[in-house]
This record gives sequence, structure tokens and C-alpha cells, in this order.
Amino acid sequence: MVPQSANPLSKHFRQPKIYIRLPSEGLWYGNALEKTESGEYPVLSMTAKDELSYKTPDALLNGQATVDVIQSCIPNIKDAWKVPNIDLDVILIAIRIATYGEKMDLTITVPGINEERGFEIDLRTVMDQFMTASFDNIVVVDEFQIEIQPISYKSSNDISIKTFEEQRIFSLLKNNNISEEDKLTRIRESFEKLTNINIELVKNSIVSIRYNNDDAVVNKNYISEFIDNADKKIYYAIVKHIENQRNKFTIRPFKTTLPPEDVERGAPEFLEIPITFDQASFFGKGS
Repeated sequence: MVPQSANPLSKHFRQPKIYIRLPSEGLWYGNALEKTESGEYPVLSMTAKDELSYKTPDALLNGQATVDVIQSCIPNIKDAWKVPNIDLDVILIAIRIATYGEKMDLTITVPGINEERGFEIDLRTVMDQFMTASFDNIVVVDEFQIEIQPISYKSSNDISIKTFEEQRIFSLLKNNNISEEDKLTRIRESFEKLTNINIELVKNSIVSIRYNNDDAVVNKNYISEFIDNADKKIYYAIVKHIENQRNKFTIRPFKTTLPPEDVERGAPEFLEIPITFDQASFFGKGS
């Protein structure tokens, strides 16, 4: 294998296209991030291998494609499974900008007239909304001070897979060959599993719990046992706080005004278009 330094083509290898700041400011990565003094991180464009990996269904489903592409395009991230979920959209948007440019086309069917219209969005504007958001990691309820953290991409992906599996069970219940008694049993089991998934999400988000002036408890087993036995008021206060933080880092819909001729035919005057970054469509086309 020829060392890169000896390859006369090495000077033509990928170079950073843009630099980004992370909403997390590099917190919660542990040793998974090689930090820079400036707090800005170089982003390379995707290779052909990166783009092709997004066409592998299994790799998309289990999250490996996303991990591989992040580590390829942002070399400072050494283990993308540990990326806090509040950074994920910024990272994916940055990789798309570095690969395809700042603009992205959206095509939707306009309600009222049932016709397709194309729109162009500026991804830098989308990314900028994350830069003004800050993650509040303290929940205060009664005498408790609870420190939380964003869940990692690994935890988020595991939960998505489990939820998908449980939802698939519901679809199987439509099978008329299954008795009503078996259906009820499976529904009950599925609801129980989904409930446990949600509770595990909350537990994984908690770093420490301090009561009044007592020492903070950081032992995961103690925290898990506390959540299982605490007043529901405490649990739902944590859930509400986590949801509020997640909403801060949720991409806002693209808002646009439709032309008068469409409005006259029954289309709404204003339209909000949800922007979802499904990896298969987000990176599937070079335009």
C-alpha cells in the first residue's frame, strides 16, 4: 500500500468545503470528538462510496450508513455513534452543502388544487436556526435538581429501531388468521414494550439527581431505580423539559406564499412545508 505522502495525487484529495460550529459546542462527546481551538470543524464533501452507502437499506435502517458518512466527511468526529442528537441535523445539512451546494429543491403537492410545485430552500438559513438555540441541562422540580444531557445518535437510533419493530407488530395484528385473544395479548405486550422504550429514553438522558443540599447521585442503577419508584410528577417534569429542549432543535417548516392564480383556484395563500431530512432522499440525488 502506497503511503498517502508518496502519492502524487494526494494534493488533489478532498479539502474542507465549509466549517461549522456544533450546537452542543462539543459537549457530551467524551473522546469521540477531536476538538479544535476555534470551535469550528471542517466539513468535506462525500465520496462516491459515501453516497452509495445511503442506497443500502440495511445500513440506513441500523444507522451505520449515517455513522460512516459523518466520520468520512467530518474527520474530527471519531465515533459518530456518540454524536448528541442536537448536533445531528446541523452535521447532515453541512455535509449536504459541502457535497451539493447551499440550495435544495423541494417538490410538494399543493392542497386545494392537487398539483405539484417546486420550491428552493437555502440550507444555510435552515442551519442558522440551530446556532441561536441553547440546551438547558437542568430540570428543577420540588426539591430535586436533575441534570440531563442530549441522547446520543446511538441511543436515538436504537429507540427508533425498537419502535419500528413494535409498530410492525401492530400491522401484523391486522392478520385475520390471528385470534382476537392473541391479538389483545400482543397489543398489550407491544404497549408495554413501547412504554419501556420511552422510560429508558428518559433514564438515558439523566446525568445526575440532587435532592436539596445532598450530594448528587450519578450511579445509573440508582437513578434507574429512582425513576421506577418516584412520583409521576417528577417523571413528567423531566419528560416535558426534554421535549422543550428537543423542540428547540427541531427544524422549522419552510414558509412560502403561493401565487394569486393558485389561490384563486383553491390553494391556500400561505403554505408551511415540513423539512424532513430522510437520509435516503436527502443524499440520494446530486441536486
